[in-house]
This record gives sequence, structure tokens and C-alpha cells, in this order.
Amino acid sequence: MKVLVINCGSSSLKYQLIDSETEKAMAVGLCERIGIDGRLNHTPAGGEKVVLDKAMPDHEVAIRMVLDALVDEKYGVIQDLKEIDAAGHRLVHGGEKFSSSVIIDDEVIKAVEECNPLAPLHNPANLIGVRACEAIMPGVPNIGVFDTAFHQTMEPVAYMYGLPYEYYEKYQVRRYGFHGTSHSFVSSRAIELLNLDPDNSKIIVCHLGNGSSISAVKNGKVVDTSMGMTPLEGLVMGTRCGDMDPTIVEYLAHRLDKSLEEVMVILNKQSGVYGLSGGVSSDFRDLDAASKEGNEKAKLAVEVFSYRTAKYIGSYIAAMNGVDAIVFTAGVGENNTIVRGQIMDYFGYMGITLDKEANQVRGEEKVISTLDSKVTVVVIPTNEELAIARETVALLK
Repeated sequence: MKVLVINCGSSSLKYQLIDSETEKAMAVGLCERIGIDGRLNHTPAGGEKVVLDKAMPDHEVAIRMVLDALVDEKYGVIQDLKEIDAAGHRLVHGGEKFSSSVIIDDEVIKAVEECNPLAPLHNPANLIGVRACEAIMPGVPNIGVFDTAFHQTMEPVAYMYGLPYEYYEKYQVRRYGFHGTSHSFVSSRAIELLNLDPDNSKIIVCHLGNGSSISAVKNGKVVDTSMGMTPLEGLVMGTRCGDMDPTIVEYLAHRLDKSLEEVMVILNKQSGVYGLSGGVSSDFRDLDAASKEGNEKAKLAVEVFSYRTAKYIGSYIAAMNGVDAIVFTAGVGENNTIVRGQIMDYFGYMGITLDKEANQVRGEEKVISTLDSKVTVVVIPTNEELAIARETVALLK
């Protein structure tokens, strides 16, 4: 089965065509600046990257360009669009309505639209991609895979906020968690790689990137996760502030003479390690380089990130009453040896020790703890697109 995996943003569209038999990507690509001017970056497996600058007034045009690229005589990877058996879509917020992936129909679209207030930037864009596929590939099934679904196993003790209960009943104010597709993929792979008992395992997954989240996965089910009702809660991230005293919002609005919306832009787009570093960068490679050159703010930003991550790991060890494995994944987790080292330095008291040589690994699956470490620490590259393809095939079979 050939699955077209689509991740639709407000002005971008990432895609992969995956052969489910081999689980290899036949082609990967990105449509940028949709609604502005338009650019398609398309790379066939084993081939060179192709860049096409062409107007993309909307997502339907962008998807049409993607499909044209997939069947192009020079850089295409299939002969006919009929070879595409299904489209798997990343859907960000399913609220409490969806605890698993679904075949998308009119009722599902309506239910996702009802969750739009919980993700006003992401859900409408995701649905644009769904509708475009329905229009261009009628009859091809569309599958929705939700960022929030994997975390729906959390109990109320973990997902409720300390607010009047009626806000949960009337407005669905609770913690949902995100990056669920990644956490599901990586925790399952950890069980397989480390020969753990799926029904008796305790895993902490650290999805560390520009957006970062941590999950506590006990016996294959999430018991807690760091992101909340929105992706702003939790760790200090690339440009997001993470956990903080909510009164700061009111304080900054008064001191800076800004509206609530303007302050929220600061918290989401101008904070995190970018803000802490004094605007050096939200990219940890830049922060590492600046730190080596003596930039104290950049150094502090990385240290704050590592410290906050270690605190969450420690709290999740308590929540599960133990841990078998700590897993690092995503851009920073897979590649930043400094951050991994700083985080794990906080757990020497538990007898968790890194193999310094093994910890130099970047972007590869590898155990990085010593043989005598009390807890196994491992790097596992995430593959959210493959996870979406797997979910799609499982539903259609």
C-alpha cells in the first residue's frame, strides 16, 4: 500500500509518499509560502532535490503540485495517481472526541471543527489539506491521526487544572498534550529495542526540539505529559516560555502597555531559549556555538532548558514509581550531546550514568548509558510520518 502522508500548516505543507510494505519514503517534500508566492521542494528517494517556484494561492493548488511532482517523468516516483491508496493526515487537536486515529468523513470533520477553538491556528489548516485531497483524489480514503490521541489515557488526576470544575464541563479546559504520534512511535520502539515487557514497562520519552514535550508511558499508556491545553505549557522551548506564573501575563500587559493577544505572541514567539539568550537564536546549534564563544546568555538558555527537562523527568519517575528507560528523540534530543549530558548529570544520585563515547551519537538509534547504569538511556530517532502511515494502513486493513 502506498500512503501519502500530509502535514498541513497555515502556509506550508509537508509530505511523504511511503510504501507500507518496505516502510520507506519514496519521496519527501515541502510546499512553502502558500498564499504568498509558493515554492515546492521535492526529493525522490535516491534522487536529487528539485525546487520549483510557482504560485500557490491555496492548499488545493499546492497538493495538485505535489501530485504532479509524484508522477513527473523526470523526478516522479509513481506512474499514476491511482497507485496512491490512501492519504494520512496529521490533525493537531482532537480534544476528548478522539482517542485513536479515524477514517475521515463528514461527521469527523464536523467534530474536528468543534475542536478548532482549542487549536485555532492548526486545526483549520489541517482540514484544508483534507478537503483538498477529497477534491483532487475522490474515492481515496483519508485518515486522521491526532497529536492529542495518544495522551487520552491520562487520568483526571493528571489532566485537570486547579480551576472551577465547570470550566472543564462547559469549555473543555484541561490538559491534552501534543506530539502524541512521536511519543507513541518512540515508546513502542523502545519496548521493542530494549526487550521490555509491554505490560510491565515504565518509559519516559523526551521529545526535544524547537517544540518540546515529555511523556511518562507506563505499560504502553500515557500517565502524564508536559504540554497542556495548548503546546505552550511545559518545558522552556525554542520560542515558547513553558511553565510560568500566569500573573506574569497581566503584569507584562500593564508594564508594556500591550493587549492580551500581544503578550501571548511574546510568550509563544519571542520567549524560550530565544528570549533567554537575548535573541541569539532558537536553534541549539547556534546557542552551542555562541556559548563556546563566551556568550553567557546563550549558555544560560541551554542550562535552563536542561534543568527544566531534568525536573520533568524526575517528577515522572515519581508519577510512575520508577523508570526502566529514558529516551531522547526529535531534533535536539537526537543530536545535541551537550543537552543530553547536562540533563542526565542530574540523575547521578539514582545510579544513572552515560557512556561519554556512546553519547556522541547524532541522529542514530543507540543506547548511550553505561552497562552498569541503573536505568537504560537511549536515543531513538522519531518518525512521525511513518507512524501516520502505519496508523493509516492499520485502519484500512
